[in-house]
Amino acid sequence: MRLPEVLYRLYGKVLKKDIPTEKLPGHIGMVVDGNRRWAKLAGAPTVHGHQAGADNIVEFLGWCRELKIPTVTLYMLSTDNMSRSNDELDDLMGIIANMLDRLAEQHDLCVQPMGAYDELPDYLSNKLHALAESSQNASGLHVNIAIGYGGRAEIVDAVKELLSDADAAGTSLAEVARGLEVEDISRYLYTRGQPDPDLVIRTSGEQRLSGFLTWQSAYSEFYFCEALWPDFRKVDFLRALRDFTDRQRRFGS
Repeated sequence: MRLPEVLYRLYGKVLKKDIPTEKLPGHIGMVVDGNRRWAKLAGAPTVHGHQAGADNIVEFLGWCRELKIPTVTLYMLSTDNMSRSNDELDDLMGIIANMLDRLAEQHDLCVQPMGAYDELPDYLSNKLHALAESSQNASGLHVNIAIGYGGRAEIVDAVKELLSDADAAGTSLAEVARGLEVEDISRYLYTRGQPDPDLVIRTSGEQRLSGFLTWQSAYSEFYFCEALWPDFRKVDFLRALRDFTDRQRRFGS
């Protein structure tokens, strides 16, 4: 083992000891950004960056399981990203499909897809649904996988479903409007029944959410890391968690 790897392992152990487990987030939102830039800096094809990013997702979920984080939401592909070149999207969809196969081998994961499935290739949409079905009773880490996802679209879908249910129940629009509460929208989100994210982490140095969990992140803590996603290490994750546990959260102020 090279010296830097030894030092990182030791540093990771020190960081872990500094983190009070009772203050760890119950739900982490992860914006996995920087695969393309990582490939460009390495002088490699973009597909290599996406593959390195997928490999790191599997590692990351292992860190979360080790720390007993209950819920993770991974922002892997936005609706805006769906406009990329066909060749890049084909490569990326194949990499995501292979990653799902790897997750399926970890029988304690409960995987829930969220996003616009109709924009995905049939084979990937079918694989997502099959994994969600087969893992729904798993008792371990709950993993939301946001592919073809947009925060605004999620809210629109929630409102549509709410109104559709109201119509089916014979409730007028006027009655819906008079009684509408924040919780009514929350009950129709993709993450319905789950706690909102306590911590949202974004890699690559970009300091914006890009539509990620627009509704749910109202009171989340944010942590922006300079590392590109394929370079995001366990020590980077532990630093984010230490920073989170050191904060005094103020809801609504």
